Amino acid sequence: MTSFVQSPIWQTFQQALGRTTYTDSGDGWSYLATREVGTLNTRLYAPYGPAATDEKAFRAALASLQAQATSQGSTFVRIEPTDPQFIPYLQKAGWQPVTYQSLNPARTQIIDLSLSRDELLAQMSQNSRNLTRNYAKKGIAISVSTTPTDITHFIALMRRVAQRNGIGIHSEAYFKTQAETLFPAGAAKLYLARKDGVVIAAAIAYDSDTTRYYAHAAADDAYRKFSPGTALLGQMILDAQAEGKMHFDLYGIAPENQPNHPWAGFTRFKQSFGGHPVDYAGTWDLPLNKPSYWLYRGYQTIRRKLR
Repeated sequence: MTSFVQSPIWQTFQQALGRTTYTDSGDGWSYLATREVGTLNTRLYAPYGPAATDEKAFRAALASLQAQATSQGSTFVRIEPTDPQFIPYLQKAGWQPVTYQSLNPARTQIIDLSLSRDELLAQMSQNSRNLTRNYAKKGIAISVSTTPTDITHFIALMRRVAQRNGIGIHSEAYFKTQAETLFPAGAAKLYLARKDGVVIAAAIAYDSDTTRYYAHAAADDAYRKFSPGTALLGQMILDAQAEGKMHFDLYGIAPENQPNHPWAGFTRFKQSFGGHPVDYAGTWDLPLNKPSYWLYRGYQTIRRKLR
């Protein structure tokens, strides 16, 4: 299954951000990649790509990426194939695993939407099921918007979350451009939870033909006792099933057997809605300019130690 961030509409969004994108495809393979300029490096990056049906196709995709990156003078190529079968080849072919940055998660939780509504509810934890069924009784109203200007509700909540938790987030311009690009195309929508007319939680869902993705979410901590984020996610799942989607991708969970991982809390939250874990191949770099690449890696190591 090709990821949403490998789709033509994601390319349109990246271009709207002013980024240079590249695509190529062949027999059993394809990719969308973006040229990125960072500190001490330039890279060609294929998020959750390339897509390939087998190792032969995968090698062809990598050859195309390498040729494209070399022609640009990039420091390295970065990929995130979703199929773990390619890990042994990457290990043998000189690719470097990346574990020091919070890139796209190497593990996610997928819910099978071919189940009936009752079966979807039954696989949720008791708390998540009850909140999904009964949020209206708590005075919470949920609505769905594809009006780009409504993204300001989400941005305001996300800004509060970032301040409260001391985390970095995408810029306001990033989310506004996303709404302006994806909402009119039917590729994303905004879920809003209100209490007494006040927006207390918001979440962005990406939609492909087959899959809904739980992309971004934020909630007002002052209304925590109402668990509006749980109600929102439960409704997003039920709506996706009613709209004929095949899968709901909760978009990232912590690695297995790491209870102290920074994502452990929201992993428990996501897994309370059921589904099963899916492992990807992780993030890999191919150095093209090795001195510059290892200087960049050294810089990243120093930054981590100083935090």
